[in-house]
Amino acid sequence: MAEIWQGITAAFWLIATFDADLYEIAARSLLVTCSAVALAALVGLPLGAWLAVSRYRFRRLVIALLNALMGLPPVVVGLVVYLLLSRSGPFGVMGLLFTPWAMIIAQVVILTPLIASIAHQSIRDLWAEYHDLLISLNTTRPQRIKTLLWDSRRALLTAALAGFGRGIGEVGAIMIVGGNIDHVTRVMTTAIALETSKGDFALAIGLGFVLIGVAVAVNLALHMLSGTEVRDRW
Repeated sequence: MAEIWQGITAAFWLIATFDADLYEIAARSLLVTCSAVALAALVGLPLGAWLAVSRYRFRRLVIALLNALMGLPPVVVGLVVYLLLSRSGPFGVMGLLFTPWAMIIAQVVILTPLIASIAHQSIRDLWAEYHDLLISLNTTRPQRIKTLLWDSRRALLTAALAGFGRGIGEVGAIMIVGGNIDHVTRVMTTAIALETSKGDFALAIGLGFVLIGVAVAVNLALHMLSGTEVRDRW
C-alpha cells in the first residue's frame, strides 16, 4: 500500500514539476498511438463497411478470420515486423527498425483488425435499415459505403477509441521493434517495464497513473469534440 501512495505522490510530483523526461515520453506515446490509430482507421473503417455491404462466396470465412485477428498476440506481431524490417528482411534497406515508425507499423498491424471488426458490427446493423432505401436509389457500392460511414460516425468513434485504448497500453510489439531507446523510442509502457525491472516501483506506478490519466483525457476530449454527448446523455 505504501508503494501505491508513493506512486501517486511521484505522479503528482512529476506532473507538477513539468518533468522533461515525463512529458517527452508522454508526447512520444501519444504521437505513436494516435498515428497508428489514424492509419488503422483509414484502412479498417472502409474495410468494415465493405464487408457489411458486399456479398461473395467466402464472406463468412473472411469475417471469421478478421474477428480471430482481433486477438493477435502482440509479441508475434512484433517478431514478424522485426524480421521484415531487419537488415536481412525485405524492408531492411529502409532503416526503420528501432525508430518510432517501426512502432507505428507494429501497432497498425495490431489495431486494423480490431477497428475493422468493430466497424463491421456497427455498420452491418445500419446496413439492414438502409438496404432497401439505398438499393432503390440505385446507388453504387462506394456511395453506399460513404453513406454508411457518415451516418454511423459516432459508433465508428467507439471503434477508434477501442483501438486507441489497446494501442496506448501495448508494450510487447513496440518493445521488440522499438528497443526502448532513451529519447528515441521510449514510451510510457516501455518506461514502466524498465522501471519495474530496476525495482523502482514508485516511479513505475507513478508512470502508470500518468498513462491512465492520458488515456482518460484523450477519450474525454474526443467525446467532447465529436459531440457524442447530446442533451446530457452519452
